Amino acid sequence: MVEIAIAVVDDHPLLREGIAALIHRRDGFSLAATGSSADDIRTIIATSRPDAMIVDLNMPGDAYQAIAEAAKAAPEMKIIVFTASTSTDHALKALDAGARGYVLKGSSADDLMEAIAAACRGEIFITPYFAAKVIGALQTRAVEKTAHQNNKFSVREDQIVKLLLCGKQNREIASALSLSEKTVKAYMTNLMLKLHARNRVEVVIAAQKLRPAALDNGNLPPAHGQDHAAD
Repeated sequence: MVEIAIAVVDDHPLLREGIAALIHRRDGFSLAATGSSADDIRTIIATSRPDAMIVDLNMPGDAYQAIAEAAKAAPEMKIIVFTASTSTDHALKALDAGARGYVLKGSSADDLMEAIAAACRGEIFITPYFAAKVIGALQTRAVEKTAHQNNKFSVREDQIVKLLLCGKQNREIASALSLSEKTVKAYMTNLMLKLHARNRVEVVIAAQKLRPAALDNGNLPPAHGQDHAAD
């Protein structure tokens, strides 16, 4: 039987030793290396090349960056995050970085070992009682991404939105962009439809959510010529 070689990286010695002992007791698994920091993740990849690695998030160094680098340097190695963090943001960030499992500390030993086995089968494992929250966060992110894509502005709409966020009125926008006020009003109508806004104020509020920082006129590209479509 081919054993799965596992590395353990956690800055708590007692926990690290406990996981190592668990691996030694389980058939089909072997301990390849141990470490206590994000830098150790890189070192272990360079020297041991384990089949899987159990990694804590809260330890010296940037664990997320180390996970991302490890996933790129050794894509065949499966990374399992073993953490106390119940933050869905942390879970998504770890999974985005390349982790193939997210197991909460306090889970059973069987859950941790199943996470490793599942990852080696090409699956993603998340602690069962936490999985629904992570799936919900993924769905929310997908909806927000779709909404953002649907709200992409044309070049001219983008210019008008920037001026709106600077507090400009239609007449001032028309002058700045060499448009007629009628054309600006037509663009405003389109923006209200696109942003599901009922009035100018709601357009500004919705635009601020898409653009957290208000932009000044200096960021506006120069307008060349007239837009005659709505004149």
